[in-house]
Amino acid sequence: MFNEKTIKMEVGGRELKFSTGKIARQAGGSVILEYGETTLLVTATRSKAPKSGIDFFPLMVDYIEKFYAVGRMPGGFIKRESRPSVDATLISRLVDRPLRPLFPEGFYNDVHITITTLSYDGINLPETVAALGSSMALSLSDIPFDGPVAGVIVGYLDGEYILNPTKEVLEKCDINLSVAGTKDAITMVEAGAKEVSEEVMLKAIMFGHENIKKLCEFQEAFIEEVGAKEKYDFELKEVNPEIKDFIDSNGTLKLKEAIVTPGKHDKEDAVNLLEEELLIGFRERFLNAETGEDETPAELVKEFKTYYHDLMKKLVREAILYQKHRADGRTTEEIRPLAMEIDILPKTHGSALFTRGETQALVVTTLGTKADEQIIDGLDAEYRKKFFLHYNFPPYSVGEAGFMRAPGRRELGHGSLAERALSYVMPSEEEFPYTVRIVSEITESNGSSSQASICGGSLSLMSAGVPIKSHVAGIAMGLIKEGDDFVVLTDIMGLEDHLGDMDFKVAGTREGITALQMDIKIDGISEEVMRIALKQALDARLFILEKMEKAIPSSKEISPLAPRIHTMNINSEKIATLIGPAGKNIKAIIEATGATIDIEDSGKVSIFTNDGEQLSATIKLINNLIEDVEIGKVYLGRVTKIMNFGAFMEVLPGKEGLLHVSEIDHKRVEKVENVLKIGDEFEVKAISIEKGKVNLSRKALLEKI
Repeated sequence: MFNEKTIKMEVGGRELKFSTGKIARQAGGSVILEYGETTLLVTATRSKAPKSGIDFFPLMVDYIEKFYAVGRMPGGFIKRESRPSVDATLISRLVDRPLRPLFPEGFYNDVHITITTLSYDGINLPETVAALGSSMALSLSDIPFDGPVAGVIVGYLDGEYILNPTKEVLEKCDINLSVAGTKDAITMVEAGAKEVSEEVMLKAIMFGHENIKKLCEFQEAFIEEVGAKEKYDFELKEVNPEIKDFIDSNGTLKLKEAIVTPGKHDKEDAVNLLEEELLIGFRERFLNAETGEDETPAELVKEFKTYYHDLMKKLVREAILYQKHRADGRTTEEIRPLAMEIDILPKTHGSALFTRGETQALVVTTLGTKADEQIIDGLDAEYRKKFFLHYNFPPYSVGEAGFMRAPGRRELGHGSLAERALSYVMPSEEEFPYTVRIVSEITESNGSSSQASICGGSLSLMSAGVPIKSHVAGIAMGLIKEGDDFVVLTDIMGLEDHLGDMDFKVAGTREGITALQMDIKIDGISEEVMRIALKQALDARLFILEKMEKAIPSSKEISPLAPRIHTMNINSEKIATLIGPAGKNIKAIIEATGATIDIEDSGKVSIFTNDGEQLSATIKLINNLIEDVEIGKVYLGRVTKIMNFGAFMEVLPGKEGLLHVSEIDHKRVEKVENVLKIGDEFEVKAISIEKGKVNLSRKALLEKI
């Protein structure tokens, strides 16, 4: 019934197994991929015909987490997987990026890749092999694809590079690098690092590529054995010669002038006005001589606009590549004008405004308590995040009107990159027990807003008083490449990102790289290109860091608007006493002081209050509650019961001692009730503890007459 084919190889010390022909046989291409006991089903399917009226490639990658993969039920009321988690969305992007450049130009059919986690062993991360499985499914299908491509994770620990480290090992590594590529070149890089040098990072990338070559050969062997389907033949439409001749002869010189107009919107206006002018001239040949009506076919108008855009792209690229002339007049390594301010919002804990050219980020830091931690519920065990960054890209940032909706894949990806870059300089929980949230509002955008978020985030953290190790700055590098000729651009703006071949983002401190991300639109890039890009990025980063250090050289005192926080460790045996029956004791303290108190099983107590007096009062009440009576120590006691042999007094919350009649005064006391009454308060000294019973003395504190 099944024509199942299987292939195996060892990768990173574990068995990697591919099989096809048994499951999801109606998909264009499908594979079951097993790595250890992590199992993925990957499918690739296309629409029968291209989408009408589009000029882009509609690729969709969905990474799907199934809770049954780890023997768990989904949380919540519905008990069904619904919208993807942030991590699932980021993995989808991680797969999409190395695949997208390898589809042929002019192929506009919908392509849908689904990656379903069927089983997860908690050791071998699904994202390690997700791109590999997608490449295999595409290669076996009839979808035109210039693969195979493979992706690996590279760790760096104790001076050694590790291929596809397990989850436990990866958490200890100085580098967490995802790299993908073909046999010939690298197509995608995503990394976080503990301030490593450019050379160490580059070697990690090349180590990954050496193993990618082996995985591509592994795929080719399997494809040859199974036999891929015949590839779908699509028609690549040629440029209409009439349109080409008209625009080339009438518009080339004017377009060269328009693309160097200063300012993003002025440049766009100049380019658009010229397009309208040329289109009006082109339409004249289609005017009806009798009626005067314009009879230009709509399809021809669309072709006209497409070629005009292609010519603009060609002219911009040629000017940069051969004349080293960028559209805004900068040199290839020049950074746009910088401006940075801190404390611009009066009621926030920390704020900063970072502007680079026409890209601007308003970044705000908020300090919270343990109750504000973000709960992450995925295939791994539930955990809590104490630091997170949210990135928002409203339509007004690019001068457009639009709907404000939940963040999309792009916003989540940019926020994750900025969060990763800053996470490596954040203080430990012991040093700074606050929960920290950063929000980056992109108020202007003309390229590299994620890197502006990193710079603004660093300034904002110091403004809020978060004791980060040092400033972090980010910069985006670009590439224009034609044949063997290429030029690397520092600090690309939107036009250069849109028309260029690479978006290579590098963030870090003076000591080294903390985050790196590379996307390309061509088949791949070489080690030489990456080496030059990393060198230029380092120079730019150091330049920006110098400006940031002048704006705020080190972290300020914590904002007076932020909650006060104090941590203390108590004997774990005292936790029950602190909490009290049904929470009576802890509730009383919270009610009395208004503090937020978190108690961990280890005995760690975290106290959050609004001011210093409130904090001091809370600490005193807790200490009183958990403190043991000590011999020789003086306490303010309160009479709770009177007996004929003495009085019982509460000296600490819930702790009583006996003041014997003989210890009330130096003089003889005939009747206790003649001297004391219930509720009296005075100082007493603990003179002994016998079998857990505390004996007190008042006369020990009185001067003998």
